[in-house]
Amino acid sequence: MFDKCVYSAFANGRLPGWLDQRRVSTLLISGAETDVCVLATVLAAVDRGYRILLVTDAICSSSDAGHDALMRMYTQRFDVQIELASTEEAIDALGASAR
Repeated sequence: MFDKCVYSAFANGRLPGWLDQRRVSTLLISGAETDVCVLATVLAAVDRGYRILLVTDAICSSSDAGHDALMRMYTQRFDVQIELASTEEAIDALGASAR
């Protein structure tokens, strides 16, 4: 677990090194503030070339309008870089890849 005091989980530089050491290529992303912190983290992860699986029922925002707008953007603008899945679908995908 990495604490952060900025929007992106990648900003402090510790997370990329930790992921690189473990040869992680896919990130499951959840969190609060779909249109702020989640967005900053997702875009930083896309810039770094990770496969992104955004867990749709594990993100939220204090702004319904902001959340809805970002969900549309994720599906319409970033559909090549970002995959969307429910928690159940993400867990199923993890199980399938472990086999």
